[in-house]
Amino acid sequence: MSRGLRNNNPGNIRQSAVRYQGEIIPSTDTAFKQFKTVVWGYRALFMLLHTYQKKHGLNTLNGMIRRYAPPVENDTNGYVRAVCTRSGIAAERVINTLDGHTMIPVACAMSRVENGVEAVRKDVEAGWELFVQSLNA
Repeated sequence: MSRGLRNNNPGNIRQSAVRYQGEIIPSTDTAFKQFKTVVWGYRALFMLLHTYQKKHGLNTLNGMIRRYAPPVENDTNGYVRAVCTRSGIAAERVINTLDGHTMIPVACAMSRVENGVEAVRKDVEAGWELFVQSLNA
């Protein structure tokens, strides 16, 4: 099992000062966040990508993934290609992080890149529901 899935962190979100609902604190992984369930991990991924759009003005997969998986430590071009191919969304298409029809396939594709196995769609959808609920709270 991949590190991301062991940590219930399918996006492999790195440790930072940002705290997410469902995050396990303290984490036993010094580099990556851990979550109570994989559903909470998907919610965190949706929150992070939404933050990229709202705070940083990133509104394409190319822009978001370049920030998320920078070239200094990743094959960013390959990551963008893989997510675009799997999600069916062009790299430079303007996306809305509040659109589940867009973001659920993106999260599935990112999880596949990060973990090497297909995401369980019902878990991604449940993470989306938690994300939407938190915005409406």
